[in-house]
Amino acid sequence: MGSRGVVRYLVDRYGQLGLFALFVGLLPIFVQSPYWLSTMIFVALFTILTVGLCLLMGYAGQVSLGQNAFYGLGAYASAVATTRLGLSPWLGILISMTLTGVVAALLAKPVFRLRGQFLAMATLGLGVIFYIMFNEATALTGGPSGIAGVPYLSLGGLVFDQDIEYYYLVWGVAAATLLVSLNLVNSRLGRALRAIHDSEIATQTMGVDTARLKTQIFVISCVFAGLAGSLYAHYVTFVNPSPFGLQTSLMLLVMAAIGGMGTVWGAPFG
Repeated sequence: MGSRGVVRYLVDRYGQLGLFALFVGLLPIFVQSPYWLSTMIFVALFTILTVGLCLLMGYAGQVSLGQNAFYGLGAYASAVATTRLGLSPWLGILISMTLTGVVAALLAKPVFRLRGQFLAMATLGLGVIFYIMFNEATALTGGPSGIAGVPYLSLGGLVFDQDIEYYYLVWGVAAATLLVSLNLVNSRLGRALRAIHDSEIATQTMGVDTARLKTQIFVISCVFAGLAGSLYAHYVTFVNPSPFGLQTSLMLLVMAAIGGMGTVWGAPFG
């Protein structure tokens, strides 16, 4: 492939992401309202959450109504790690992503034995169970009162305690998740996931380990949710159960549906 072909390939594959990043980067120059800046931070958090849901539901065809459970798990893991154990917030984010990934891997096998509405109900049940745990495990989570004093993220002498600083941080992370997702859907794994979506039985007859692939994409989706939860905790510096209930799960599903589940770009626009 010549240099011109390489440039065309990069533009075709990442041009949209580049334009989107330029738009997001310039937006605070023209929109300086604190309200809209805070709103855009939450849009970035929900982008990270929803892109995982688009991968799981739109590409792999696996229904999930339990994304709120891993969103909350990530937030609480980071809050406990930093306030109770005194660990670095960055280490707290790593712990959150690892914990959500491990829990997702453990739950994937029994959950994905189900199909259709039974799978939807099982994942919905997961969300409800985790929400009850957040409320009732008061010794660890603080119960309905939650956990206060979650520290801000910092890098060297820069503390991300202002909305404009956190805006660029969280949108940088959102752009990275979009980039990872775009690479994933254009890889062999992405093609296999689309095949599962079209016909899981036909995909199995071609020698594809569908159970392993569904577990992998479920883990990736949940790790994204844990990352979003951790970033949420370090933004509001307080965690309680209310943002991680059933309403959040349904809202994420609506976001993915409106934006378009069959594309990674359904996440930010939804």
